[in-house]
Amino acid sequence: MNTIKIDPVKKIEGTLAVPGDKSISHRAAILGTLAAGETHVANFLTAADCMNTVHACRQLGADIEQAGTSLRIRGCGGLGLKKPSRIIDCGNSGTGVRLLAGVLAGQAFSSVLTGDDQVRRRPMRRIVEPLELMGATIKSRPGYLCPLEIQGRPLHAVHYQVPVASAQVKSCLLLAGLFAEGKTHITLPSLSRDHTERMLAYFGADISRPGNSTPMEAHWAATAKEEVAVQGRTPLQGRKVEVPADISSAAFFMVAAAVLPGSYLRLANVGINPTRTGVVEVLQRMGADIVFGPTRMYSGEPVADIIVKGTRSLRGRPICGEDLIPRLIDELPILAVAAAAAEGETVIEDAAELRVKETDRIGALAEELRKIGIEVEERPDGMVIQGGEIRGGQADSHGDHRLAMSLAIAGLFSEDGVEILHADCVKTSFPGFWECLQSVSA
Repeated sequence: MNTIKIDPVKKIEGTLAVPGDKSISHRAAILGTLAAGETHVANFLTAADCMNTVHACRQLGADIEQAGTSLRIRGCGGLGLKKPSRIIDCGNSGTGVRLLAGVLAGQAFSSVLTGDDQVRRRPMRRIVEPLELMGATIKSRPGYLCPLEIQGRPLHAVHYQVPVASAQVKSCLLLAGLFAEGKTHITLPSLSRDHTERMLAYFGADISRPGNSTPMEAHWAATAKEEVAVQGRTPLQGRKVEVPADISSAAFFMVAAAVLPGSYLRLANVGINPTRTGVVEVLQRMGADIVFGPTRMYSGEPVADIIVKGTRSLRGRPICGEDLIPRLIDELPILAVAAAAAEGETVIEDAAELRVKETDRIGALAEELRKIGIEVEERPDGMVIQGGEIRGGQADSHGDHRLAMSLAIAGLFSEDGVEILHADCVKTSFPGFWECLQSVSA
């Protein structure tokens, strides 16, 4: 399915279970590989990105059996990984490259990490430099681009200040810190996703926040500035992991239901980690009727049903700030679509990180939104969107899964529908997206 046309609908209704969280699935596979004993993972995301991480873990010696969305991982233990016999290809997953680089930096062998054309254009300097400070030797293409040739070495702990609020960089260094002598301290200028810290604690790592004398609990509260430390050479133990539904995947349907009057949608068992709920906060500020059901815990992660009613007109609001943008960076494309359907002007700022995602998401998104009749002013770190009616027409995903799904949602409340070129890319993060969309469209 390379081209698909999404026609307008009257409302969205029903109950939907979106796939497992992409970020948590990556980490479950990697930590299960590093742990002693068996790890059982339920609701694993079987999209292309996460399956490439599974393939990489198998190359490193993990015995992984898959049955649908369940994995059984017989781990290697921290120093039990084996040298891969070929290059590790992470496909379209920058997360896979960056997390695995942290693991491989501390091994007693050399390895090579690469990915597809999009990943080979993504910047890796932000992980290469701190890993080299810890003692690793890494070669890359000019510009710190993949492939990364990693010569693993005995690592030493560092105190490192990450210049941008990047969960991938933080996670890379935490994983490297598992193999380092001493305690690795990492500071970020603002909050970022904390799935790695939560799962490390769940698997038995000695991980803490400086200034707090107790080990970090799985439900610790989000704070504006991040400081985290991990003690090296602490063994991990295999666990049972239940992966919540992905709030980034749920966000597309939240916007659809919020915009279309008369809609009622329940999204089941969605992860509501406070470092990921920025999209809900923004939609609520815009006037969306969104509430959480009772909260429960899945393997250290808070989970709840999310209920959305399409009963109000949305209003444009500013989307900016270093305390907010890292908590919704992946949801900005669909929030731009919500802004296009809202009354008034929405200004998105402080989001320059979108320039170095699978595509230049600022440039590509602005270009494609204009094609379907939306007034957009592109800025270096964001855009200004004038809300109103969406005419529709033909648009190109640029091979970017989040852009493709955002354009599909725009088609639901456009005048003439939206035809999306290169629509197959949604399999990167959301296999079954088109079927889910059809199931709740009325």
